[in-house]
Amino acid sequence: MITNVTVRIEGMSCHSCEINIEAALKTVEGVRSVYVDATKGEAQMAFDDSVTSLDKIRDRIKDAGYEAPDLERPKKEPSRLLTPFSRIRHKPGAQRAQMTHAGTHALPEQPPSGTDPSMLARDPVCGMTVDKRSAIHKQIGGRDYYFCMESCARTFENPEKELKALKRRVTIALSGVLILAVLRVAVFLGLAAGATLVTWAPIPSLPWFTWGVWLFLLVTPIQFIGGWPFYIGAYRALLSRRANMDLLISIGTLTAYFYSVAVIFAPSLVPVDVKDVYFEVSAIIIAFVLLGRFMEDYIRQRSSAAVRKLMDLRPLTANMLRDGIETTIPADQVQVGDTLVVRPGEKIPADGIVIEGQSTVDEKMITGESLPVEKAAKAELVGATTNLNGRLVFRATRVGSETALSQIIRLVEQAQANNAPIQRLADNVSAVFVPAVLLSALATFLAWTFTGDLTLAVLSFVAVLIISCPCALGIATPTALMVGVGRGAEMGILIRGGEYLERARKLQVIVLDKTGTITQGRPKVTDIVAAEASENELLSYAATIEHGSEHPLAAAVVEAAKARGIEVGPADEFEAVAGSGVRGVVKGHKVLLGNRAFLQSEGIDYDHLESDAARLESDGKTVMFLTVDKRLLGALALADTPKPNSAHAIEQLKAMGLEVIMLTGDNERTAKAIAKQVGIERIIAGVPPWEKVNVIKKLQQEGKVVSMVGDGINDSPALAQADVGIALGSGSDIAKETGGIILIRDDLGDVVRGIWLSKATMRKIRQNLAWALGYNTAAIPIAALGLLNPIIAAAAMSLSSLSVVLNAATLKKTRLEPKAQRRAERDGEPAGTIEQVITVPSQT
Repeated sequence: MITNVTVRIEGMSCHSCEINIEAALKTVEGVRSVYVDATKGEAQMAFDDSVTSLDKIRDRIKDAGYEAPDLERPKKEPSRLLTPFSRIRHKPGAQRAQMTHAGTHALPEQPPSGTDPSMLARDPVCGMTVDKRSAIHKQIGGRDYYFCMESCARTFENPEKELKALKRRVTIALSGVLILAVLRVAVFLGLAAGATLVTWAPIPSLPWFTWGVWLFLLVTPIQFIGGWPFYIGAYRALLSRRANMDLLISIGTLTAYFYSVAVIFAPSLVPVDVKDVYFEVSAIIIAFVLLGRFMEDYIRQRSSAAVRKLMDLRPLTANMLRDGIETTIPADQVQVGDTLVVRPGEKIPADGIVIEGQSTVDEKMITGESLPVEKAAKAELVGATTNLNGRLVFRATRVGSETALSQIIRLVEQAQANNAPIQRLADNVSAVFVPAVLLSALATFLAWTFTGDLTLAVLSFVAVLIISCPCALGIATPTALMVGVGRGAEMGILIRGGEYLERARKLQVIVLDKTGTITQGRPKVTDIVAAEASENELLSYAATIEHGSEHPLAAAVVEAAKARGIEVGPADEFEAVAGSGVRGVVKGHKVLLGNRAFLQSEGIDYDHLESDAARLESDGKTVMFLTVDKRLLGALALADTPKPNSAHAIEQLKAMGLEVIMLTGDNERTAKAIAKQVGIERIIAGVPPWEKVNVIKKLQQEGKVVSMVGDGINDSPALAQADVGIALGSGSDIAKETGGIILIRDDLGDVVRGIWLSKATMRKIRQNLAWALGYNTAAIPIAALGLLNPIIAAAAMSLSSLSVVLNAATLKKTRLEPKAQRRAERDGEPAGTIEQVITVPSQT
């Protein structure tokens, strides 16, 4: 039987750790697949439980130098889990068993009979159902959370623990290097010439001794505090029988360090006449590589908060109606079939069906669509959306893990876990390069020793190791990444990690969400059909009657009136009629503003405006008729219009050879109208939030490399599933966190620039890796032939690193657009601008 498990692993700090653990677990017989995520500190795997066991998996993880605390057998600690897997698997009512953490426990769809539902809670990290009385309780951000294990609680409270530890090491390394630089400048200027700050009787006065001791004191903390992650990573790589970047860095820095220590404190052990120290070489390597690793991990770590923010959308309480009495209960106690009440302004606590009442519901946080949805009896409600202006009574149909929001959370987690990490070119190269360097150095030493020249043997051995020290190879990727990310930040384009650069280079299809991405994300008045009044008079009545409404369409009407300088005041006897419109009294006149059904119910004829209204509606616009004392004055058309530069950006994307697709949950008529305006040929409309991710999967199954651009929470799973998710800055934080490229500005033009920047940065990374590897490959034979003094090798290595940095710096001058774009286009039209005014002859 194939079992899927998620195992929490402690001790991981970087991508080398991911490679080590994957390599180790793949050696376990029966393990079918493994995916390791250092950011989350977990490994997901599938294994045949008839061939292997969790105990064997735990032992292999420990053999690789890591810990799997959730796989350790508990001693005296009482179990905090609801039910052991072995007991609940065949228990009546246990409809499903879910493997989590160590895979040794199960989660029933319905709690066992006799269990008080109010005492149950869900662990927000692993999803396990726990008993509140024995679970670990934490109050975070005013909310109560219950965890099955301490590791879950620690992960939820402090997801950036490893990042903070790395930050401390970077600070130590950079501080030491800065002091070294100041001292080096002082010596160069002669300020420290002849100074004798340290004397040591056993060693005669040497011109470099004092300088060497100070270097030793400064570099030692950098070497063993800053460099500690590299040594641990190298040790674990050796346990996994792999050679990685950590091993390369460890060999280079430790060789330079201990050789220098021997020169200063035990010169008799160094059988050479020329004695130089290489402390600075070691310190600079560690500082550079640590800084690059910190920057990359910092960007990746941002994704860890995505699910937590999604969970915060859930309401804390629900109003349950039982025997005519309303009772406030915790939202997680709501059961399927419960009758609930939601008042204006409250969040809906569960998915359900309306029993009674009328209202409009803002579903933008879930569906991404800008206009509120009218709700009446038999209408479906989505949990975590907001009820706007009416009281609704509904029956809960989906609760807990089955709600639409929970499905989105689950899809985000799955899509993030399934994203393949970037191929670690430097690590792959080092798997061959390190053994080759060690063999070359050893062969060099033996060859020169065989000739009888021990001095040259030692010098050549050290020169080979130093010249091959992977400083340039180690900083090739992070340096280009930092420059590219830095330039992107200046332009409002944030790139979350190196893997997205790799994928952006191969993009074939770009899928654009409609609302808030292509369009403004809010309605505005686009047309005025004037029949028996001027445009301003029509707008004045409409804005005044809408002044008391909270509907987004009302806000658009008021905004359009104010843009024309029309004074807007409150109406008397205001009433909002759900699903129809509004009515009230303005300056003694009875005013109605609404749809056809509203006019029909009042016996008002609108036939002479029907053709104009039908034409506007065919363009995907919403039409509202205005009457004063039952006299039809005209109509207003409103729509969520494209952003000013959307069409131009889409044209640029197509010019790059990308297939552009519009994906929306809106109806096909509206989608086609918008697509026609911006030049998109392929439309996928009417797609519910939880199905968008399947559209992306289908495109990927066709062998295409896909990018998704969106701004709503409903886009989060699709953003995470896409090879490159691009989140617009105007969107929700959840969409931003799941995007591989994040755009601060609400500008589709930045999508074009972001893709160009990604390709340019990836090109520099490849150039840097090629140069670093080529330099080392060419320099090793020179050092092996004894033609390179170690100090010259150190200088050459520094020059190689400088070349890599300078090449990366040229990204700042790389043009990201074929022509200068008119930035004025981004400012768009002034708020409330009317696209068209139509005057209809008065009907008498």
